[in-house]
Amino acid sequence: MNIFLTSICSLILTAGPAVPHPFAVGGDEHFPDNGTRRTIVSDLAERNLLRALELADSAFTRYFTGDGRAMARFYNPFTGARSEEKGSVWMYTAAIEATNAILHALQAHDAHGSPHLYNREAKRYRDRLAQLYDNLAYYRGTFELTSFTQTREWSVYGVHRSATKGSAKVAGIENVYDDQQWLVRELLHSYKLTGEPRYLEEAEYLTEYVLDGWDSTLDASGEEHGGIPWGPGYTTKHACSNGPFISPLVWLYEQYAGSDEETTHRYIAPDGSRKSTVVKKSDYYLQFAESVYAWQKKHLLRVDGVYDDFLGGCRDCSVKYEEVNGGRYRAHTPLPRQVAPPYSYNTGSPLSGAVDLYRVTGNPQYLDDVRQLSDDSFRYFAKKSKQHSGYYEFATNGFNNWFNGVLMRAYVEAYPMYSDVDRYIQPFQQNLDHGYTQFRRDGILPPDLLNGWGDDGDVEGMFAFTFAAEYALLSEYALEKE
Repeated sequence: MNIFLTSICSLILTAGPAVPHPFAVGGDEHFPDNGTRRTIVSDLAERNLLRALELADSAFTRYFTGDGRAMARFYNPFTGARSEEKGSVWMYTAAIEATNAILHALQAHDAHGSPHLYNREAKRYRDRLAQLYDNLAYYRGTFELTSFTQTREWSVYGVHRSATKGSAKVAGIENVYDDQQWLVRELLHSYKLTGEPRYLEEAEYLTEYVLDGWDSTLDASGEEHGGIPWGPGYTTKHACSNGPFISPLVWLYEQYAGSDEETTHRYIAPDGSRKSTVVKKSDYYLQFAESVYAWQKKHLLRVDGVYDDFLGGCRDCSVKYEEVNGGRYRAHTPLPRQVAPPYSYNTGSPLSGAVDLYRVTGNPQYLDDVRQLSDDSFRYFAKKSKQHSGYYEFATNGFNNWFNGVLMRAYVEAYPMYSDVDRYIQPFQQNLDHGYTQFRRDGILPPDLLNGWGDDGDVEGMFAFTFAAEYALLSEYALEKE
């Protein structure tokens, strides 16, 4: 049955616990001090922020070139060479993420009575953020999509950068839903930091596009199959195309809580006909946040407490369509099994989602999940180092450095409600400090923070920005612990 029909008219929210929103807008008004503004920032908090600024500035200098500010995928600090290959939109979003994280940390320092870095750097980073969004248009394109409930033209972000703004290839497998989700997350973060309306407008538009990908077809019992495929050109449903969307949906709920603003919800009736109804935005976003979370937990959580990569096992994984009452719509594809391996970000993103859902609903199940996911994820992804006594190692092959950053962020967000995660956060601080002091070269850290440089010295641009973002988050974490 449609997720809204039985509950939309009677939704009652339990008041959430007094836990601060992790992305509150900065400034004195939003970091209340009740007349006792703090005047001391720890050495660790300031050192972390200074390192975040240094690493981010180095990354922008080394990876971004040209009038269009194109981002190279790789840079080699030993040769000074940038790759001709440009970063994908996912990689480019890492630069936005680092800029947001640093801006938020600057505001937090200002609010804690240490304004000198904010006064020196905030305008420069706000300007940089605006430039990043302006040039995001090189990844944008337009196409027509037939989804589970409608056919419509969309302007979204493709995987690859185009030569001119607005001309990127985005049809079929040229765009994926998780890329849009990471952008929604950062757009909302940017809106909360700057109050710039265009960031909220773009976030809501992309949210509408992603929710158009929700599998609203019905099973034999009349319940929605649910889940969001990897992209409009794929049928497998991935942890990465569901988990990252939970928190932004909660933030949109908060944006419209107490408001009568409405939106259109599209769904499928028991007879297969496509229907639509007008609902309050706050109800719409929170219902979907809980539904996406529940779908991922039901279908992808493993017995060892972490999330598998995706739901697959389809015999024919091509996208198929069905005719209903003269209309053509995307059809459901059966997906009988979980597919490994687990990646740290696929557990980190639903952990962040559980944090936000508990914060706004007070449902104790979400708090239980925060505790369990935190414990199980560290047990699975962190290994005691054999070469470095007292250190933990995380996988660094492939894109794991960025994946691990998502998990660390989830731990930092979980800390106000589960202080035990402190012991899971400290290894990230240790590893970053080791890489920074032992191996930093040309303002760039190696992918393997504990063991140093590999054979060729090439570093993914998104890793350089990830390390900067992690230092910014750790700076705020140090403030929170004081």
